[in-house]
Formats: sequence, structure tokens, C-alpha cells
Amino acid sequence: MKNKFVKGIVFGSLVLLMTSCNTNEEKSTSIVVDKEQVKIDIQARENQFAELLNSGELKKIGYYADDAVTFYQNMAPVRGKKERYDFFKRDIAVNNKNKISITTTEVFPSKDGVQVLEIGYYTVVDSTNTAINTGNYMSLFEKRDGQYVCLRDMSASDMPID
Repeated sequence: MKNKFVKGIVFGSLVLLMTSCNTNEEKSTSIVVDKEQVKIDIQARENQFAELLNSGELKKIGYYADDAVTFYQNMAPVRGKKERYDFFKRDIAVNNKNKISITTTEVFPSKDGVQVLEIGYYTVVDSTNTAINTGNYMSLFEKRDGQYVCLRDMSASDMPID
């Protein structure tokens, strides 16, 4: 009788252990993130951002989250909507004939697709279509209200220092 009782406890403990150790595989496999579609979505955001920046329509830029922080070279981080608007306004005043193009090369979405790390490169050309700056960047996006917005980004020029 004692032997059956011990076997029952051991068996019950094993069943309990097996069910409690069951990972959330069912939950994680129910969400399928299409990495290629994410890359298309992020590139579309980049194209829209470049188009609005090149046109000077700064008020329409919805690329960044209100709490975004951007790290540019040789300057303090740009924080918040007003600071970002002022930065772009000054930049366009100095470089109004230059145009930027942005290309997404890689994306690394989170398992649920809510956040995406993007790696890409940019090219800035002057009015004669001559490249005056090129470089690489990394951006962290988060999906808010069904659309990706940039939370953090940083870039590095690959042009030689004069």
C-alpha cells in the first residue's frame, strides 16, 4: 500500500512538473512575423521620410515617435519633437538643394513584430547629383497604432574627414 502511495506521488509530481515546465511554444508559434514584409514596411517609412525631408515639409514627418532620441555625429542627442523640428529646419536652411536617399539593408524584428532593429545606408547628393555624404545607420522602430515609428537612431558617415 505504501509502495502504491509513493508511486502515485512520484507519478503525480512528474505530471505536474512536465505540465508546469511546458514553455509557451504554442503562444510563440501562433505569431508569425514575415521578415520580408517588415523590411518592405520599414523601407516604405524610410522613403516617405526622405521624400518629406527633401521637400521641406517638416510638419508632415511622422517618422519619429514623440519620445524619440537621435544620435548624430559631433553633437548632443536630439530629443523630442520640437528639438527634432528645429534641427531639421536648420539643416534644410543650410542644405536646401541637397537630397537624401535611404536604403534598408537588414531588419531584425522582435518575435512579436512590435519592435524592429533596422540597419541601412544613406546617400546625400547635391544639386548636380554628386554624392557629398554617404554612411550607415541603425534605427529602432516600434509599432504604435498600426504603424512603425522610430524610437532611436544613429548614423555614421563613411566619408573621409577633411
